Amino acid sequence: MAVRRVVEQVSRELQAGTHPGDILGLLEDLDDAQKAELFSLLPPGEAAGLIQEMEQFDQVALFRLLSGERASAILKEMASDDAVDLLGELSPPETRALLQLVDEEAAEFSGLLQYPEESAGGIMTTAYISLPADIPVEEAIVRLRETAPEAETIYYVYIVDGENRLTGVLSLRDLIASPGGTILKNIMRRNVISVKAALDQEEVARIVSKYDLLAVPVVDDRERLLGIVTVDDILDVLEQEATEDIYRLAGAGEVEGVELMEAGVWRVVRRRAPWLLISMIGGILAGSVIGVFESTLEAVIVLAAFIPVIMDMGGNVGTQSSTIFVRGIATGEIGPAAVWRYFFKEVRIGLIMGAIFGTLILLAAWLWQGDPILGLVVGISMIFTVSLAAVIGTLVPLLCSKVKIDPAITAGPFVTTIKDVTGLLIYFGMATAFLELLRR
Repeated sequence: MAVRRVVEQVSRELQAGTHPGDILGLLEDLDDAQKAELFSLLPPGEAAGLIQEMEQFDQVALFRLLSGERASAILKEMASDDAVDLLGELSPPETRALLQLVDEEAAEFSGLLQYPEESAGGIMTTAYISLPADIPVEEAIVRLRETAPEAETIYYVYIVDGENRLTGVLSLRDLIASPGGTILKNIMRRNVISVKAALDQEEVARIVSKYDLLAVPVVDDRERLLGIVTVDDILDVLEQEATEDIYRLAGAGEVEGVELMEAGVWRVVRRRAPWLLISMIGGILAGSVIGVFESTLEAVIVLAAFIPVIMDMGGNVGTQSSTIFVRGIATGEIGPAAVWRYFFKEVRIGLIMGAIFGTLILLAAWLWQGDPILGLVVGISMIFTVSLAAVIGTLVPLLCSKVKIDPAITAGPFVTTIKDVTGLLIYFGMATAFLELLRR
């Protein structure tokens, strides 16, 4: 009875115009069996509207609870891009079984599944509006009324030739504002911004952002219109890519096929442990550096008091540099032609910050210990450590991006390890060089 009451409440909310995303809260207290019963009772259209608002891992879990007939009925009601994204997360046998049940949509879904998951083709929808160039606007409006219910967005009307090649585009405003009798080819925009089906989704997001588009058409090598990527999908891409980069920056990794926050304890441990192992090895290497200079440390024990500040300042600067650089690469703000210019800018920033904080720590050490030579050693070490940390924080991800390795992976444990070892080498190398003066 509890499930039936939720079904009735969900239906009432949908009929009242409540957005499906705002209704998901009604499902939070239901267990898996109750959710399966709920989605078996809801009309397929209402069920599809709710499922499309769920996180992808929740969609997959729910679909695995439903019968094949029920799952296929809901799949038919979903937007093609959302349906294909869901099918792509299921196992191949599960996908094949559902494709056999969706009849007419099977060919469309199968075609979309051929594209890489994170490409323009992988996130596009085929629910767009296209018209020939030689019809008047009043006929175009009539056709628009007929096809609009099936389209994902009607803000753009794409103009195609007899072979479905993209030749122009019209906004809905252009269409409505044009006087009767105007032929579409006379008002369409011919310089259409489009993307190839194989283009990475991050690049697609940059193009949509750059040109402030609500949708971008996807074409093949012959400029034939294949589908469109809408702005709601771009928002999903931006969230996904930002989440991936944040996890990688933290060395947290990813768990295949499962949202990291929902993954099991041991799966998360397996993903995060290798990065922590790198950090531990870096700590051992840093400790070995201190061991090499043990005699220096024993001779002037006060040097130990400044190890934390030297390492922390280098770490903070390295993290700042790598984070800003990785973000610039990810958002396209730092293009291929600008990476080395940005690198040398970061070098200058590192030198200035090194000089500022080196001077401050020099004065602090001098006043605290009453030893100008100690202040000089700590100050010069700080200058070189901070400057080098800025270089390392930018250079390591820069070189990785050049060899097609995601720079976000390198910006955490690797940069930290390199920075710690080099910072201690600088500090104790400088102390050893001034050892005789420090003993006085």
